[in-house]
Amino acid sequence: MPAWLVWVIVAAVLGGVEMLSLTLVAGLLGVAAVAAAVTAALGVGGAGQAVAFAVTSGVSIAILLPALRRHRRSLTSRPRSGVAALVGQSAQVLELVDAQHGRVRIGGEVWSARAYVPEQVIPVGTIVDVFEIRGATALVFTEETT
Repeated sequence: MPAWLVWVIVAAVLGGVEMLSLTLVAGLLGVAAVAAAVTAALGVGGAGQAVAFAVTSGVSIAILLPALRRHRRSLTSRPRSGVAALVGQSAQVLELVDAQHGRVRIGGEVWSARAYVPEQVIPVGTIVDVFEIRGATALVFTEETT
């Protein structure tokens, strides 16, 4: 079996491992195996193929892997925006909040509000947490039931 074919098989196996693990390392090693296969196809000996594999894998893991991981993290940790960013915020009750109506100030803006727990009546001045936003109404709750 020619050496380039062995390297192609190694690259294919590493590609499969990458698809199952999604760690990026196996994929980069697969790219290095392709580089070694190319050197084998060009007629370079076993030592040259090993050097091509080692250099390509070392450079890709040292330089590309950190950049790829940063990019992947930036895709998954995008900050919430719009009304989704209001969920979990604290708010101050401006007008008595119950299951039917009320007003709160969330980050400088006045919102209509309702109590998330229907039995809860929240007096003016209480600090509450925004549990959900439905339309233009904030559903709020406080741990102290009054």
